[in-house]
Amino acid sequence: MRFRFGDCELDEARRELRRGGAPVPVEPQVFDLLAQLVRNRDRVVTRDDMIEVVWGGRIVSESTLSSRINAARRAVGDSGEAQALIRTVARRGFRFVGEVREDATPGAPPATEATAQQEVRFCRGEDGVALAVATAGAGPALLRAGTWMTHVEHDWTSPLWAPFLRRLSARNRLVRYDMRGCGLSDRAVADISAAAFARDLETVAESLGAERFALLGASQGAAAAIACAAAHPARVSHLVIVGGYARGRNRRGLVAEQEKAQAILTLMRQGWGDPRSAFMQMFSSLYVPRSSPEQLAWWVEAQRGSSNGETAVRIRTACDEIDVTPLLPQVKVPTLVLHGRGDSVAPFEEGRLIAAGIPGARFVELDSDNHVILEGEPAWPRFIGAIEEFLAA
Repeated sequence: MRFRFGDCELDEARRELRRGGAPVPVEPQVFDLLAQLVRNRDRVVTRDDMIEVVWGGRIVSESTLSSRINAARRAVGDSGEAQALIRTVARRGFRFVGEVREDATPGAPPATEATAQQEVRFCRGEDGVALAVATAGAGPALLRAGTWMTHVEHDWTSPLWAPFLRRLSARNRLVRYDMRGCGLSDRAVADISAAAFARDLETVAESLGAERFALLGASQGAAAAIACAAAHPARVSHLVIVGGYARGRNRRGLVAEQEKAQAILTLMRQGWGDPRSAFMQMFSSLYVPRSSPEQLAWWVEAQRGSSNGETAVRIRTACDEIDVTPLLPQVKVPTLVLHGRGDSVAPFEEGRLIAAGIPGARFVELDSDNHVILEGEPAWPRFIGAIEEFLAA
Protein backbone atom coordinates (compact mmCIF):
# COMPACT_ATOMS: atom_id res chain seq x y z
CA MET A 1 0.00 0.00 0.00
CA ARG A 2 0.88 3.66 -0.33
CA PHE A 3 0.13 5.88 2.69
CA ARG A 4 -0.15 9.68 2.57
CA PHE A 5 -0.01 11.89 5.66
CA GLY A 6 0.88 15.56 5.92
CA ASP A 7 3.39 16.24 3.12
CA CYS A 8 4.69 12.66 3.30
CA GLU A 9 4.10 9.56 1.20
CA LEU A 10 5.12 6.08 2.40
CA ASP A 11 5.20 3.50 -0.40
CA GLU A 12 5.54 -0.02 1.00
CA ALA A 13 5.84 -1.81 -2.35
CA ARG A 14 8.79 0.35 -3.43
CA ARG A 15 10.07 0.86 0.11
CA GLU A 16 10.21 4.59 -0.45
CA LEU A 17 9.49 7.56 1.80
CA ARG A 18 8.90 10.94 0.17
CA ARG A 19 8.43 14.28 1.86
CA GLY A 20 7.32 17.28 -0.11
CA GLY A 21 7.75 15.16 -3.23
CA ALA A 22 11.45 14.51 -2.54
CA PRO A 23 12.84 11.09 -1.51
CA VAL A 24 13.91 10.76 2.12
CA PRO A 25 16.68 8.21 2.77
CA VAL A 26 15.90 6.03 5.78
CA GLU A 27 17.50 2.92 7.19
CA PRO A 28 15.56 -0.34 6.65
CA GLN A 29 14.71 -0.67 10.36
CA VAL A 30 13.44 2.90 10.49
CA PHE A 31 11.27 2.30 7.41
CA ASP A 32 9.83 -0.89 8.96
CA LEU A 33 9.16 0.89 12.24
CA LEU A 34 7.38 3.74 10.51
CA ALA A 35 5.33 1.37 8.34
CA GLN A 36 4.34 -0.63 11.42
CA LEU A 37 3.14 2.49 13.23
CA VAL A 38 1.19 3.76 10.22
CA ARG A 39 -0.46 0.40 9.56
CA ASN A 40 -1.48 0.05 13.22
CA ARG A 41 -2.51 3.66 13.74
CA ASP A 42 -5.76 2.56 15.39
CA ARG A 43 -3.91 1.33 18.46
CA VAL A 44 -0.81 1.73 20.62
CA VAL A 45 2.16 -0.23 19.27
CA THR A 46 4.13 -1.61 22.19
CA ARG A 47 7.89 -1.95 22.40
CA ASP A 48 7.46 -5.73 22.29
CA ASP A 49 5.41 -5.39 19.08
CA MET A 50 8.20 -3.36 17.50
CA ILE A 51 10.95 -5.73 18.59
CA GLU A 52 9.05 -8.72 17.20
CA VAL A 53 8.35 -7.15 13.80
CA VAL A 54 11.45 -5.03 13.18
CA TRP A 55 14.12 -7.05 14.95
CA GLY A 56 12.59 -10.51 14.67
CA GLY A 57 12.31 -10.93 18.45
CA ARG A 58 16.00 -10.29 19.10
CA ILE A 59 16.85 -8.40 22.28
CA VAL A 60 17.65 -4.74 21.58
CA SER A 61 18.54 -1.98 23.98
CA GLU A 62 16.23 0.85 24.94
CA SER A 63 18.67 3.31 23.39
CA THR A 64 18.53 1.45 20.05
CA LEU A 65 14.75 1.57 20.02
CA SER A 66 14.74 5.25 20.98
CA SER A 67 17.22 6.13 18.25
CA ARG A 68 15.04 4.44 15.61
CA ILE A 69 11.93 6.24 16.86
CA ASN A 70 13.78 9.56 16.77
CA ALA A 71 15.00 8.80 13.24
CA ALA A 72 11.44 7.98 12.13
CA ARG A 73 10.22 11.27 13.58
CA ARG A 74 12.94 13.26 11.83
CA ALA A 75 12.18 11.52 8.54
CA VAL A 76 8.54 12.66 8.59
CA GLY A 77 9.21 16.12 9.98
CA ASP A 78 8.17 15.37 13.56
CA SER A 79 10.04 15.58 16.85
CA GLY A 80 9.86 14.29 20.40
CA GLU A 81 8.70 17.71 21.54
CA ALA A 82 5.98 18.23 18.91
CA GLN A 83 4.77 14.61 18.57
CA ALA A 84 2.42 15.75 15.80
CA LEU A 85 2.57 12.36 14.04
CA ILE A 86 4.26 9.86 16.36
CA ARG A 87 3.03 10.15 19.92
CA THR A 88 4.67 8.55 22.94
CA VAL A 89 2.20 6.78 25.21
CA ALA A 90 3.85 6.64 28.62
CA ARG A 91 4.86 3.15 29.79
CA ARG A 92 3.00 1.56 26.88
CA GLY A 93 4.58 2.39 23.54
CA PHE A 94 3.85 4.65 20.57
CA ARG A 95 0.93 5.56 18.35
CA PHE A 96 0.76 7.20 14.94
CA VAL A 97 -1.78 10.02 15.28
CA GLY A 98 -1.56 11.75 11.89
CA GLU A 99 -4.45 11.64 9.44
CA VAL A 100 -3.66 8.95 6.84
CA ARG A 101 -4.97 8.32 3.34
CA GLU A 102 -4.08 5.06 1.64
CA ASP A 103 -4.28 3.56 -1.83
CA ALA A 104 -2.58 0.91 -3.93
CA THR A 105 0.84 1.55 -5.44
CA PRO A 106 0.58 2.22 -9.21
CA GLY A 107 1.67 -0.87 -11.14
CA ALA A 108 0.98 -3.20 -8.24
CA PRO A 109 -1.41 -6.15 -8.70
CA PRO A 110 -5.07 -5.13 -8.25
CA ALA A 111 -6.02 -5.12 -4.57
CA THR A 112 -8.90 -7.56 -4.95
CA GLU A 113 -10.55 -9.21 -1.97
CA ALA A 114 -8.55 -12.35 -2.74
CA THR A 115 -5.12 -10.70 -2.89
CA ALA A 116 -5.46 -7.79 -0.48
CA GLN A 117 -5.27 -9.81 2.69
CA GLN A 118 -4.10 -13.06 4.18
CA GLU A 119 -5.06 -15.07 7.22
CA VAL A 120 -2.49 -16.55 9.60
CA ARG A 121 -3.25 -19.55 11.78
CA PHE A 122 -1.19 -22.20 13.55
CA CYS A 123 -1.00 -25.97 13.44
CA ARG A 124 1.28 -28.31 15.38
CA GLY A 125 3.81 -30.78 14.06
CA GLU A 126 4.15 -34.34 15.34
CA ASP A 127 6.55 -33.18 18.05
CA GLY A 128 4.33 -30.28 19.14
CA VAL A 129 6.17 -27.52 17.25
CA ALA A 130 3.78 -24.68 16.35
CA LEU A 131 3.87 -23.82 12.64
CA ALA A 132 2.55 -20.47 11.37
CA VAL A 133 0.40 -21.02 8.26
CA ALA A 134 -0.72 -18.15 6.00
CA THR A 135 -3.59 -18.46 3.52
CA ALA A 136 -4.55 -15.97 0.79
CA GLY A 137 -6.58 -15.97 -2.38
CA ALA A 138 -9.25 -18.27 -3.74
CA GLY A 139 -9.32 -21.16 -6.16
CA PRO A 140 -7.47 -24.50 -6.30
CA ALA A 141 -5.19 -25.03 -3.30
CA LEU A 142 -1.47 -24.38 -3.87
CA LEU A 143 0.81 -25.33 -0.98
CA ARG A 144 4.32 -23.87 -0.86
CA ALA A 145 6.80 -26.05 1.02
CA GLY A 146 8.65 -24.27 3.82
CA THR A 147 12.11 -22.80 3.27
CA TRP A 148 14.47 -20.90 5.50
CA MET A 149 14.54 -17.10 5.71
CA THR A 150 10.78 -16.57 5.77
CA HIS A 151 8.31 -14.69 7.93
CA VAL A 152 4.75 -15.10 6.66
CA GLU A 153 3.70 -11.61 7.78
CA HIS A 154 6.77 -9.70 6.58
CA ASP A 155 7.00 -11.59 3.28
CA TRP A 156 3.46 -10.59 2.31
CA THR A 157 4.59 -6.95 1.85
CA SER A 158 8.31 -7.50 1.18
CA PRO A 159 9.61 -6.21 -2.18
CA LEU A 160 11.50 -9.51 -2.45
CA TRP A 161 8.56 -11.89 -2.13
CA ALA A 162 5.31 -9.92 -2.49
CA PRO A 163 5.20 -9.79 -6.34
CA PHE A 164 5.53 -13.58 -6.56
CA LEU A 165 3.11 -14.31 -3.71
CA ARG A 166 0.47 -11.91 -5.05
CA ARG A 167 0.63 -13.47 -8.52
CA LEU A 168 0.19 -16.96 -7.08
CA SER A 169 -2.72 -15.94 -4.83
CA ALA A 170 -4.52 -14.17 -7.70
CA ARG A 171 -5.51 -17.55 -9.18
CA ASN A 172 -5.09 -20.01 -6.32
CA ARG A 173 -5.71 -20.41 -2.63
CA LEU A 174 -2.07 -19.98 -1.70
CA VAL A 175 -0.98 -21.68 1.52
CA ARG A 176 2.53 -21.19 2.88
CA TYR A 177 4.14 -21.57 6.26
CA ASP A 178 7.22 -20.65 8.23
CA MET A 179 9.41 -23.69 8.67
CA ARG A 180 10.37 -24.66 12.20
CA GLY A 181 12.89 -22.22 13.65
CA CYS A 182 11.76 -19.36 11.39
CA GLY A 183 9.36 -16.43 11.34
CA LEU A 184 6.22 -16.84 13.43
CA SER A 185 6.70 -20.58 13.89
CA ASP A 186 8.38 -21.88 17.05
CA ARG A 187 12.03 -20.82 16.94
CA ALA A 188 13.49 -22.75 19.86
CA VAL A 189 13.12 -26.32 18.57
CA ALA A 190 15.11 -29.47 19.27
CA ASP A 191 14.78 -31.20 15.92
CA ILE A 192 15.99 -29.37 12.84
CA SER A 193 16.50 -31.96 10.11
CA ALA A 194 15.41 -32.84 6.59
CA ALA A 195 13.10 -35.50 8.06
CA ALA A 196 11.45 -32.92 10.34
CA PHE A 197 10.98 -30.54 7.38
CA ALA A 198 9.23 -33.30 5.42
CA ARG A 199 6.96 -34.17 8.37
CA ASP A 200 6.00 -30.53 8.81
CA LEU A 201 4.94 -30.30 5.17
CA GLU A 202 2.75 -33.37 5.69
CA THR A 203 1.23 -31.71 8.78
CA VAL A 204 0.35 -28.52 6.93
CA ALA A 205 -1.01 -30.53 3.99
CA GLU A 206 -3.33 -32.37 6.36
CA SER A 207 -4.57 -29.06 7.78
CA LEU A 208 -5.68 -27.80 4.35
CA GLY A 209 -9.00 -29.61 4.31
CA ALA A 210 -8.55 -30.13 0.55
CA GLU A 211 -8.78 -33.49 -1.18
CA ARG A 212 -6.28 -32.38 -3.83
CA PHE A 213 -3.71 -29.61 -3.95
CA ALA A 214 -0.74 -28.43 -5.99
CA LEU A 215 2.73 -28.32 -4.45
CA LEU A 216 5.45 -25.70 -4.92
CA GLY A 217 8.96 -26.52 -3.74
CA ALA A 218 11.68 -23.87 -4.03
CA SER A 219 15.34 -24.30 -3.06
CA GLN A 220 15.55 -26.69 -0.07
CA GLY A 221 11.75 -26.89 -0.04
CA ALA A 222 12.00 -28.98 -3.21
CA ALA A 223 13.12 -32.06 -1.28
CA ALA A 224 10.10 -32.06 1.05
CA ALA A 225 7.77 -31.37 -1.89
CA ILE A 226 9.23 -34.29 -3.86
CA ALA A 227 8.83 -36.62 -0.88
CA CYS A 228 5.21 -35.52 -0.37
CA ALA A 229 4.33 -35.90 -4.06
CA ALA A 230 5.89 -39.37 -4.17
CA ALA A 231 3.92 -40.45 -1.08
CA HIS A 232 0.56 -38.97 -2.16
CA PRO A 233 0.06 -39.26 -5.94
CA ALA A 234 -3.72 -39.22 -5.55
CA ARG A 235 -3.76 -35.97 -3.57
CA VAL A 236 -1.06 -33.90 -5.31
CA SER A 237 -2.42 -32.50 -8.58
CA HIS A 238 0.71 -30.63 -9.75
CA LEU A 239 4.33 -30.35 -8.58
CA VAL A 240 6.36 -27.21 -9.31
CA ILE A 241 10.08 -27.13 -8.48
CA VAL A 242 11.88 -23.76 -8.59
CA GLY A 243 15.65 -23.55 -8.14
CA GLY A 244 15.52 -26.85 -6.28
CA TYR A 245 18.03 -29.55 -5.50
CA ALA A 246 17.65 -33.23 -4.74
CA ARG A 247 21.08 -33.46 -3.09
CA GLY A 248 22.58 -31.15 -0.49
CA ARG A 249 26.16 -29.97 -0.90
CA ASN A 250 27.57 -32.83 1.16
CA ARG A 251 25.71 -35.40 -0.97
CA ARG A 252 26.88 -34.39 -4.44
CA GLY A 253 30.13 -36.32 -4.33
CA LEU A 254 32.23 -33.23 -5.00
CA VAL A 255 34.94 -32.05 -2.65
CA ALA A 256 34.49 -28.47 -3.89
CA GLU A 257 30.81 -28.52 -2.87
CA GLN A 258 31.65 -29.83 0.60
CA GLU A 259 34.30 -27.16 1.04
CA LYS A 260 31.82 -24.51 -0.09
CA ALA A 261 29.32 -25.78 2.46
CA GLN A 262 31.84 -25.40 5.29
CA ALA A 263 32.91 -21.95 4.11
CA ILE A 264 29.31 -20.73 4.06
CA LEU A 265 28.66 -22.04 7.57
CA THR A 266 31.81 -20.36 8.89
CA LEU A 267 30.88 -16.99 7.41
CA MET A 268 27.24 -17.37 8.44
CA ARG A 269 28.15 -17.78 12.11
CA GLN A 270 29.89 -14.41 12.05
CA GLY A 271 27.76 -12.30 9.74
CA TRP A 272 24.10 -13.37 9.63
CA GLY A 273 22.00 -10.24 9.12
CA ASP A 274 25.02 -7.90 9.12
CA PRO A 275 25.19 -5.85 5.88
CA ARG A 276 28.89 -5.11 6.43
CA SER A 277 29.95 -8.73 6.88
CA ALA A 278 31.86 -10.98 4.49
CA PHE A 279 28.90 -13.35 4.72
CA MET A 280 26.48 -10.81 3.24
CA GLN A 281 28.90 -10.07 0.40
CA MET A 282 29.16 -13.80 -0.30
CA PHE A 283 25.42 -14.30 0.13
CA SER A 284 24.45 -11.59 -2.33
CA SER A 285 27.02 -12.78 -4.89
CA LEU A 286 25.52 -16.29 -4.74
CA TYR A 287 21.79 -15.62 -4.38
CA VAL A 288 21.38 -12.44 -6.45
CA PRO A 289 24.73 -11.70 -8.15
CA ARG A 290 23.61 -8.41 -9.67
CA SER A 291 21.74 -7.17 -6.63
CA SER A 292 21.50 -3.44 -6.04
CA PRO A 293 22.30 -1.88 -2.64
CA GLU A 294 18.55 -1.58 -2.06
CA GLN A 295 18.02 -5.29 -2.83
CA LEU A 296 20.90 -6.20 -0.53
CA ALA A 297 19.15 -4.25 2.25
CA TRP A 298 16.00 -6.31 1.58
CA TRP A 299 17.99 -9.52 2.03
CA VAL A 300 19.44 -8.26 5.30
CA GLU A 301 15.93 -7.50 6.55
CA ALA A 302 14.70 -10.94 5.48
CA GLN A 303 17.52 -12.60 7.42
CA ARG A 304 16.95 -10.57 10.57
CA GLY A 305 13.21 -11.17 10.52
CA SER A 306 13.36 -14.91 9.88
CA SER A 307 15.69 -16.36 12.51
CA ASN A 308 18.90 -15.83 14.43
CA GLY A 309 22.31 -16.86 13.13
CA GLU A 310 22.55 -20.01 15.25
CA THR A 311 19.26 -21.39 13.93
CA ALA A 312 20.19 -20.43 10.37
CA VAL A 313 23.39 -22.48 10.70
CA ARG A 314 21.43 -25.48 12.00
CA ILE A 315 19.00 -25.26 9.07
CA ARG A 316 21.80 -24.87 6.54
CA THR A 317 23.65 -27.87 8.05
CA ALA A 318 20.51 -30.03 7.74
CA CYS A 319 20.01 -28.95 4.13
CA ASP A 320 23.56 -29.93 3.20
CA GLU A 321 22.66 -33.55 4.06
CA ILE A 322 19.49 -33.75 1.91
CA ASP A 323 19.26 -36.60 -0.62
CA VAL A 324 15.92 -37.49 -2.21
CA THR A 325 17.28 -38.88 -5.48
CA PRO A 326 15.83 -42.37 -4.76
CA LEU A 327 12.35 -40.78 -4.61
CA LEU A 328 12.47 -39.10 -8.02
CA PRO A 329 11.28 -42.13 -10.07
CA GLN A 330 8.41 -42.57 -7.58
CA VAL A 331 6.86 -39.17 -8.41
CA LYS A 332 3.88 -39.88 -10.70
CA VAL A 333 2.22 -36.44 -10.77
CA PRO A 334 2.56 -33.75 -13.49
CA THR A 335 5.79 -31.90 -12.72
CA LEU A 336 7.31 -28.61 -13.85
CA VAL A 337 10.97 -27.85 -13.03
CA LEU A 338 12.33 -24.31 -13.48
CA HIS A 339 15.98 -23.40 -12.95
CA GLY A 340 18.23 -20.42 -13.60
CA ARG A 341 21.14 -21.22 -15.91
CA GLY A 342 23.67 -19.43 -13.73
CA ASP A 343 22.26 -20.36 -10.29
CA SER A 344 25.22 -20.70 -7.90
CA VAL A 345 23.20 -21.80 -4.86
CA ALA A 346 21.48 -24.79 -6.45
CA PRO A 347 23.61 -25.67 -9.49
CA PHE A 348 21.84 -25.90 -12.83
CA GLU A 349 22.78 -29.58 -12.96
CA GLU A 350 20.64 -30.22 -9.87
CA GLY A 351 17.59 -28.90 -11.70
CA ARG A 352 18.35 -31.12 -14.68
CA LEU A 353 18.83 -34.08 -12.33
CA ILE A 354 15.36 -33.59 -10.83
CA ALA A 355 13.68 -33.16 -14.23
CA ALA A 356 15.45 -36.20 -15.68
CA GLY A 357 14.65 -38.34 -12.63
CA ILE A 358 10.88 -37.61 -12.49
CA PRO A 359 9.01 -39.41 -15.29
CA GLY A 360 7.51 -36.98 -17.78
CA ALA A 361 8.70 -33.83 -15.97
CA ARG A 362 8.81 -30.63 -18.02
CA PHE A 363 12.00 -28.57 -17.70
CA VAL A 364 12.21 -24.78 -18.20
CA GLU A 365 15.64 -23.17 -18.37
CA LEU A 366 15.64 -19.56 -17.17
CA ASP A 367 18.10 -16.96 -18.43
CA SER A 368 19.15 -15.81 -14.96
CA ASP A 369 22.08 -16.03 -12.58
CA ASN A 370 19.78 -15.51 -9.61
CA HIS A 371 18.68 -18.23 -7.22
CA VAL A 372 15.52 -16.20 -6.52
CA ILE A 373 13.88 -14.85 -9.67
CA LEU A 374 12.88 -11.24 -8.99
CA GLU A 375 10.22 -9.12 -10.64
CA GLY A 376 11.78 -6.86 -13.23
CA GLU A 377 14.59 -9.13 -14.38
CA PRO A 378 14.42 -10.52 -17.96
CA ALA A 379 13.57 -14.06 -16.83
CA TRP A 380 10.51 -12.97 -14.80
CA PRO A 381 7.84 -13.10 -17.57
CA ARG A 382 8.84 -16.60 -18.67
CA PHE A 383 9.13 -17.75 -15.06
CA ILE A 384 5.66 -16.52 -14.03
CA GLY A 385 4.03 -17.45 -17.33
CA ALA A 386 5.24 -21.04 -17.22
CA ILE A 387 3.99 -21.57 -13.66
CA GLU A 388 0.58 -20.01 -14.28
CA GLU A 389 0.07 -21.98 -17.50
CA PHE A 390 1.11 -25.25 -15.84
CA LEU A 391 -1.15 -24.82 -12.82
CA ALA A 392 -4.11 -23.90 -15.01
CA ALA A 393 -3.82 -27.10 -17.09
